[in-house]
Amino acid sequence: MTDSLEEIDEVVYEPPAELLEESNVAEFMREHGIDDFETLHRRSVTDIEGVDASGLDWFWGEVVDHLGLEFDEPYDAVRNASDGPQFTDWYPGGTLNIAHNVVDRHAAPDSPNRNSVATIWEGEDGDVREITYHDLHRQANQVANALDERGIGVGDTVGLYMPMVPEVASILYGCFKVGAIAVPIFSGFGVDATATRIEDAECEILFTGDGFYRRGDKITLKGAADEAIEEAGYVEQTIVYERLGSVRPNSSGTQSGDKTTDQPVEIPWDGDRDEWWSEAVETQDDTFETRSLPSSQESMLLYSSGTTGKPKGIVHTHAGGLVQPAKELYFSFDHQPSDRFFWVSDIGWMMGPWTLIGNHAFGGTIFMYEGAPDHPEPDRFWDMIDRHGLTVFGISPTAIRALQKHGDEWLEGHDLSTLRLLGSTGEPWDSESWHWFYENIGNGETPIMNISGGTEIFGCFLQPLPTHSLKPGTLGGPALGMDVDIVDASGDSIQETNDQGYLVTNSSAPSMTKSLWSGDERYLEEYWSRFEDMWDHGDWAQKDEDGFWFLHGRSDDVLNVAGRKVGPAEVEGALIDHESVNAAAAIGADDDTKGTAVISYVILESGYEETEALRSDLRSQVGDELGKPFMPREVLFVDEFPKTQSGKIVRRLIQSVYEGEEMGDLSSIENPDALDKIGDPR
Repeated sequence: MTDSLEEIDEVVYEPPAELLEESNVAEFMREHGIDDFETLHRRSVTDIEGVDASGLDWFWGEVVDHLGLEFDEPYDAVRNASDGPQFTDWYPGGTLNIAHNVVDRHAAPDSPNRNSVATIWEGEDGDVREITYHDLHRQANQVANALDERGIGVGDTVGLYMPMVPEVASILYGCFKVGAIAVPIFSGFGVDATATRIEDAECEILFTGDGFYRRGDKITLKGAADEAIEEAGYVEQTIVYERLGSVRPNSSGTQSGDKTTDQPVEIPWDGDRDEWWSEAVETQDDTFETRSLPSSQESMLLYSSGTTGKPKGIVHTHAGGLVQPAKELYFSFDHQPSDRFFWVSDIGWMMGPWTLIGNHAFGGTIFMYEGAPDHPEPDRFWDMIDRHGLTVFGISPTAIRALQKHGDEWLEGHDLSTLRLLGSTGEPWDSESWHWFYENIGNGETPIMNISGGTEIFGCFLQPLPTHSLKPGTLGGPALGMDVDIVDASGDSIQETNDQGYLVTNSSAPSMTKSLWSGDERYLEEYWSRFEDMWDHGDWAQKDEDGFWFLHGRSDDVLNVAGRKVGPAEVEGALIDHESVNAAAAIGADDDTKGTAVISYVILESGYEETEALRSDLRSQVGDELGKPFMPREVLFVDEFPKTQSGKIVRRLIQSVYEGEEMGDLSSIENPDALDKIGDPR
C-alpha cells in the first residue's frame, strides 16, 4: 500500500547535526577521506579509474576490517566473479565461522562482553529471562556436543521448528559450530508447510518444542512436528524443548525438568526417536572447539514464506551470513553498545537470524518476545518498550495499522523515550500509517529505517541511514555495497527519469543466495532470466526528483485493466487515503469488458458504518486518484485479512477465496480463520 510520489513529497525527518558527525558511517567516511554518503555509495559499487580494486572489492574488503569481523585464515581475494554475477565466489580461500564471531569471542575470559546480556526474553505469560554471552556460549557448546554425539557434522541439515524461546540462538549457533546447515522453520507453520521444508532439506535431526503461548492459550507444537516428520519421511532424531510443562502419554505429572504443573499438557512421544532437551543437551559438556570452515560453506537454508508457489530453499554461507547483517546493523541502524534491539519476527523468518547475527556480531543485546502483540491488551509492545528500555523497534506496516486501529489511548502512560530508531520491512507504507508510527511511537523525531531486501539477500537492497533525510514511506536509496538500479522492460536504466520500473542489481553481494537448494536451474529462472546479467528482484521501484527511492509492490502482481497496468498496492494506497479505511487489499478478477477488473476488500476504522454510500465513495476515491478504469468493480467489507506471521497480506489466498478455487497449503498463514470472513464479506 503506497501513495503517489506527489502525496509523500514532504521531507519529514532531518537528521540532527550531532548525528551527522558522530554516526558510524561518518566515522567510516572520515577514515577514508570521503565527504558525503553519495560519494561513499558510488565508491562502494563503482570501478574507479586509477584505483587497483573495484568499488565492490574495496568496500566489502574494508567492511570486514572496519567492523572487526574475524577470519581464521585470510581470504585470497574479496571475490571471484569469473563465472558471472550469478555465481560469484566471495572471500575465496578464507576460513571462518559465524559462531566464533557472534558468541565465542564475546564470551572469552578477557572479553568485556563476557557477562553482558546477549538476549532478553519475555514470554507471553510475563516470564522474563536474561542470557549473558557466557551463558549463550556454554549452551551453544552443549548443542554442538549433542549434535556431534549424534553424528551431525559439516554439511548435514538440522531443522529448527521451535517456539520463540532464547534457546533458538543456542541451537542456531550450535549448528554453526559443528558446520551443520541450520534450517529454521516458522513455528506457526502447520503440517504440510513443515513437511515440505523437512523433506526438501532432508533434515537428519529436528529441534522442536512441546508448544508455546499465543493469546493466553497453550498452542502445542510436538504433534504437528510428528505428523510433518511422518509425511516428509526424514528426521532420525528429535530433541524436544519443554515450554508448556508437558508430559508424555500415560506418564505422571512430573515433567522432563522435574518440575510440576497443575495442568500438564500431554504430547505424543516416540521413545525410539524423541529426547527431552534437558536430557539430550543440558547433560553435555559446555566446551567445544568451533570448526573453521571455508567462506562459501553453507550456514543456513532459509525458505521463502510459501505464499506463492512451492517454497524456495535459499542457501546462505558463513561469510555472507555474517558480513551482510553486521554491515547493515552497523551502518543503517548505527549500532551502539547500549542498544537493546527488538524486531518483531520468528526464528523461521529471515529477520530472526538477521537480528541475532547482526547484533551479536558486536556483542549487542537483542530483545525477544514469544506471543501476540495485543495480549493481554493492545499496548503489549508499548509496555515492553517502556519496561525494558528498548532502543530500536522494528515492525511491519500491516502490524502498525492493526495497532493503530485500537486507538491512541493505549499509548498513554508508556514512556517510549528510549527509542532512538524505528524500523520496518515487508511491504510498502501508506502515508497515514507511516505518520502515525513516526509521530506516536517515535515522538516526531525518531527516524523510521524502512528497509527492503528479502530472504534471498539475507539483507537489503534499499535502506536509509539515520543520517539521511526522510519522506514518508521512503526506503532512502541503495544500501552500501549494493549495485542497485531501476530499469524498464528492456533492461535500460530509468532511475534518473523518475519513472517506475523494475528493481534490479547488476552485481552480486556476499549474502545473496549462492543458488537454490533444489539446484541452479530454478535459481537462474527465478532471478536472472528476465534481464541479461541482472538480478530481477520482482519489485516495482521509483526514484523521485529529490533522490528518494520508493517501492510500489510486486511487479509480478500487476493488474492489467483494459490494457492499462496497475499494481495492487497503488489501488490499496488510494483506498487507505480515505479517512474511513484502516487497511485494504486489491485483487484482479476476469471481466468481460476490461479483461481484468479490480476487486477491493476493505477494513474500516472504528466508528464508520458499512453503507452503500461509503462503498460508492471508495470506488470514486480510486477513480479520482488512479483513473476511472481502475475503479473497483466491487468494494467488500471484512474484519481482517489472511496474513503471514511477519504481517504480509496474502493476496493469493484472497484471490482463491473470491474465485472459489482450492487454496492449497494454508500453514504459512497466522490467522486462517480470516479466510472464512473473506468468503463472507459484507
